Amino acid sequence: MRKLENSYLTEKELILSCKKNNRKAQKELYEIYKERLFLVCLKYCRNKAEAEDNLHDTFVEVFLNIKKYKFKGSFEGWLKRIAINKAISLYKNKKEINVIFYDSQLKEEEETKLSEFNDLPLQSIINAIQKLPNQYRLVFSLYYLDGYSHKEVSEKLDISISTSKSNLHRAKIHLRENLNNSSNLKKAKRGA
Repeated sequence: MRKLENSYLTEKELILSCKKNNRKAQKELYEIYKERLFLVCLKYCRNKAEAEDNLHDTFVEVFLNIKKYKFKGSFEGWLKRIAINKAISLYKNKKEINVIFYDSQLKEEEETKLSEFNDLPLQSIINAIQKLPNQYRLVFSLYYLDGYSHKEVSEKLDISISTSKSNLHRAKIHLRENLNNSSNLKKAKRGA
């Protein structure tokens, strides 16, 4: 196991201490991973406040279930899965995941990565993603930001594969509109 930055313990030693409910170790684990997990939460939540709530719920879940962690696979990956699942369950519980069917086949170009957004500032992209309706934002984040396939997205969100594709297509349309509106607003302010 690797030595953690800003810690005298290895990752394994820290996890073992957390499994024993050592509060100091739990605080240290929180401090080490909070920023990275917050960025994960931001991708799935509508705003900073929701992301902070999701981060809190994630760490509660982590500390309740850390004894189940078996040191197989990446610990950070395990943490991220909990954060993603917490965000998804939040929206599922609110009944905000809509089942939307797209009747025609999606063009192959729609399945390519979004290179058109590469030159935009990251904060603009994050803001535009957060403005997406929940069902679009979740599919977009799972597919593009976390690399899940449509089959995996459909299983996670309990929707059909065609709904996943449709929601992704519509998410990109909304995202382009949000980014264009944001860009036009900034240009108008500079011109004024």
